[in-house]
Order: sequence, then C-alpha cells, then structure tokens
Amino acid sequence: MKVQGLFKALESRSSLFWKVVGTILVGLLGTADYLTGNEFSFSLLYLAPITLVTWTTNFSAGLFISLLSVFMLLSVDIVAGQSYSHPIFYLLNTLVRTTFYVIHTTLVAKLKVSQRKEQLAARTDFVTGLFNRRYFQELLEMEIERIRRYPHPIAVAYMDMDNFKLVNDLFGHKMGDEVLRSIASELKSQLRKTDIIARLGGDEFALLLPSARLLEAEAVISKVRANLLEAMRQRNWPVTFSMGVVVCMAPPYSAEQIIDMADEVMYEVKNDTKNDARFVTWDGKTFRR
Repeated sequence: MKVQGLFKALESRSSLFWKVVGTILVGLLGTADYLTGNEFSFSLLYLAPITLVTWTTNFSAGLFISLLSVFMLLSVDIVAGQSYSHPIFYLLNTLVRTTFYVIHTTLVAKLKVSQRKEQLAARTDFVTGLFNRRYFQELLEMEIERIRRYPHPIAVAYMDMDNFKLVNDLFGHKMGDEVLRSIASELKSQLRKTDIIARLGGDEFALLLPSARLLEAEAVISKVRANLLEAMRQRNWPVTFSMGVVVCMAPPYSAEQIIDMADEVMYEVKNDTKNDARFVTWDGKTFRR
C-alpha cells in the first residue's frame, strides 16, 4: 500500500515537471561523473532518472532521457580524456549503453501498462466495463471527503432492473449480458463526465451525481429513466427500473451509510409499484422523505 501511495504521489505531478526533473538529474550525474574522473563509472546511476521519467510520463519521454544519458556519458568520456586503445570503442560503448537504456525503458513502460491494466481490472465490472461496487465506494468516500473540505451537495442513486430474471429465463444469460451492456451504454451517453456510474452486481447499478441538489437530481433521474425505458421498449425487452435516490446537503457519515439508504428506498419502490424513483434528502442529522 505504501508503494502504491508513492506511485500515486509521483504521478500527481505534470509530465513536464518530471521531464525537467529527469533532465536536471542527468545533468547532475554528468557533472559528478566528470568531477570524479575515470575512477568510477556512473552508467548504472542513470537508470534512476530514466526509470522515474518513464514511469511518471510515457515511453517517449523515457526514451528521450535514455538518449540524453547516453550523450552525457559520451561527452564526459571525451571531455574527461577517457582513452581507449582504438577510437571505435567510443562508438561501441555508446551502442551498448543505448541498447541497455532502451531495453530498460521498454521494460519499465511495459510494466507500467501491465500495472494499469491490473488496476483497471480490479476496478471495473467485466461485463459492462463500468466501475464495480468496491471502487464506487472508494470514489464515494473521496467525494465525501471533498464535501467536508468544500461543502457542496451530492446525489446517489441506487437502481434495480425489474424483470431482469425474466430476460435471462426467456432469452438466456448471453442476452442478459447484452441488456446490461446496453444499459451501461445508455447511462454513459446521458450523464456528465463528472458523474460516476457503477454496476454493483447482478442487476443493480449506482450513480453518483456531484453537486446535484434535489431538483437537479429529480430532473436527471427522470430523464435517465425515460431514456432507459425507451431503449428497452425499442428492443422489446420487458425491463423497467426501480430507483432510490439520496440527496446529501451535508456530508454523510460514510459511503456505506448513503448507499444503504439509497438501497432501502429502492426496495420500497420495488416492493410497492416498481418502475418508479423515490427521493430522500440528508441534512446532516436525519433523512427526510
């Protein structure tokens, strides 16, 4: 966890910042290499700025620092008067260093891509590509922390698909997955980029609408439900949607609290009329219906 936190802290800086840092480090290493003469080789130490820049930016920036390191080592050799039995060894050393640094840069870049893929797989639902329940809760906790520092309202909607089991029974689970993907696509097309959508599991979804007050949440949810119902009707899928929505005007105690309340309100709809949405507000002390 501490290592992951370090990586996040490093990546929070801009690419330009790390390119400048990497260039400065190469310059410092070159200076130290020149001052120490031929007694000690700094070749391996250049891996530090190469790794740092590749990880925090991209392969191209890492390749630039690699070539800069090679040029610095060659310059130091020449200026410091490093002598070889034949001038061709300047070229051979340069080729070896270039190959070594490029291979290292490539491996670091691939490791970063692999790590990103693993992170994405741990955060997303494999059927719909939406965030999963665990990551949704993490994002909601982060939003709650922002509310505590910079007060603003948020709305959380818990959505359950009515008659989804009927789709699986009539058309099979493959069609059921297609319905889930269709709903995910509809939700993505209707909501803002700042809104967060997740599949909590089975036929349940959650929406996080930052800065949404009650009237705004009602308008958004009404539009979402209408478009989803129309999409289901056009495909002749017997699916409707029951939703419970909690609008927080003050920070809730936890993500679990607000999710549980939205879930409870959703089940009230589910056990009553189905195919509807109900709203409650949290004022910091009580939920108001």
